[in-house]
Amino acid sequence: MDAISITVNGKVHAVEVSPDTPLLWVLRDTLGLTGTKFGCGMALCGACTVHVDGEATRSCTTRISAVAGRNITTIEGLSPDGQNPVQLAWIEEQVPQCGYCQVGMIMTTAALLAKNSAPTDAEIDDALSGHICRCGTYQRIRAAVHQAASKHTPAAAAPKKAAGGAR
Repeated sequence: MDAISITVNGKVHAVEVSPDTPLLWVLRDTLGLTGTKFGCGMALCGACTVHVDGEATRSCTTRISAVAGRNITTIEGLSPDGQNPVQLAWIEEQVPQCGYCQVGMIMTTAALLAKNSAPTDAEIDDALSGHICRCGTYQRIRAAVHQAASKHTPAAAAPKKAAGGAR
């Protein structure tokens, strides 16, 4: 089996897995990045969302061979210091309940704000459609997105490079 090269959170990894292995399991089991969650395994709930070249992507159905040579950002790489405006807004608006949906919603929101720094309610709802919140905190989630947008700068939405990582 040939190694597949991927860049995760600014660091290049050569992983020796089957080309059809879902990205989610490479992140969690091979690289030990357990922030990305398994929810449904069918790209329906959004819990496994990561960024691939800046686009929100469901990692449970994305084959590792499809992301070879591409830049992947996980929740761990979104803001290693925990100071990303989206993460801070989530806390300030008391969004987290069970935690099932949080990572996916945060990653999708960060991708949205990187493209649209002042989304409307309809644009937020559209971007987050397909994400399931078991606790039903959708109103708090929308408020957190607006709060993050008010503090958003393009640099804040972009994942920070790990020190000493590949560029």
